[in-house]
Amino acid sequence: MIVEHLSLVDFRNYATADLALHRGPNVLVGRNGQGKTNLAEAVVFLATLGSHRVSSDAPMVRDGQEYAIIRARLAHGERRVLVEVQLNKQGSNKARINGSPSKANELPRYAHVVLFAPEDLQIVRGDPSARRRFVDQLLIQRTPRMSSVLADYDRVLKQRNALLKSARARGIKGEGLSTLDVWDDKLVALGSEIIAARQRLAADLQRPVADAYASIAGEDHSPQLDWALSVRGADPEDGVDAPAETSGDIAEMFHAALREKRSNELERGLTLTGPHRDDLILRVRSLPVKGYASHGESWSIALALRLASAELLRSESPAGDPVLILDDVFAELDADRRQRLAALTAGYEQVVVTAAVEEDIPAVLHAHVVRITAGTISDERDPSTGSGTQVGAGSEVQGGSGSETPGAVDSEPDGATVSEVQGTVEQEEATHD
Repeated sequence: MIVEHLSLVDFRNYATADLALHRGPNVLVGRNGQGKTNLAEAVVFLATLGSHRVSSDAPMVRDGQEYAIIRARLAHGERRVLVEVQLNKQGSNKARINGSPSKANELPRYAHVVLFAPEDLQIVRGDPSARRRFVDQLLIQRTPRMSSVLADYDRVLKQRNALLKSARARGIKGEGLSTLDVWDDKLVALGSEIIAARQRLAADLQRPVADAYASIAGEDHSPQLDWALSVRGADPEDGVDAPAETSGDIAEMFHAALREKRSNELERGLTLTGPHRDDLILRVRSLPVKGYASHGESWSIALALRLASAELLRSESPAGDPVLILDDVFAELDADRRQRLAALTAGYEQVVVTAAVEEDIPAVLHAHVVRITAGTISDERDPSTGSGTQVGAGSEVQGGSGSETPGAVDSEPDGATVSEVQGTVEQEEATHD
């Protein structure tokens, strides 16, 4: 898959912006604060329904506006599909596929993207929520319907927490809250599905992560991925180490853990068991990466997780390679890791690289160059393909009216219809389920 064209309205610092991208490497060059990462973030949102920088959508809407629009023309081989999403500061987002209204959670069926960014170091060194976000965004790309499962779990969790807080305020203790049983059943049904999907994903990533780590680091440190599950007695959010591994049905253990912790939950007004409190434990040389790995080892495992994600999506998708986005990552790496990462990613159908310093980008990825200066996007083609052209006219940071509506699709894209692309995607999901 490749992104042929990206259009933005009132997204981050852009009133309007248009960007043409090409097959193979694309380089976005500009000083810090010009909006390079904003372009990458927009593409990633279509694939994951989230940002790698913020946990809510509101910060992505330009200041003073109520919504932003991301529109992209995607190519799956000879097939084309136009995808579009309206990000609302308040209320649910709206989406269109080839001009027809659709649910936003349908977008990951068409957009497959893997992002490498400086924030990836937080996956390794940050708190458990960073690792859960990494895993869940990959889950959504791998099996798009998991977006609904995760959203439903979050809603049930919020409702259950509200009930616990209300009970605490009324002084209810122990088994005095019988209505909690209904929410327990819903929480267990959805949470067990999430836990099982996360465990399968960790198992499937194990070999690709080990291979990618050896390629990046040049050494075999036997990286491992394991889940610390709160339903088994671990509680990474409270600093409780994982107990010895126990076997058994996840749903049964989930129910048992909820019964055991009910009194404590009523005292704290908080749900203390479930996938929202689990952690992905990363190890190299049999030691936890967090707290033991060197800076270089930490970067190697972070890059290996992204490379493994790309390889997994590449091997499972009949729609082709995912788009790789390397967002300001080369500035964080030493010369050896730069060359290794470039060599490993150059063979993908489309690679988008952002950098403040053009010389940081290895030659193998230095082809089609786009310069971003003061909110203007200038297309500078490879000398062998012709002279440069201007795109994105009117994309000044403060310019543009932002009056374009999300339904303003000029024409149907060339190539296959959306139903034909949908057939490919349904075939892919059937493989994953």
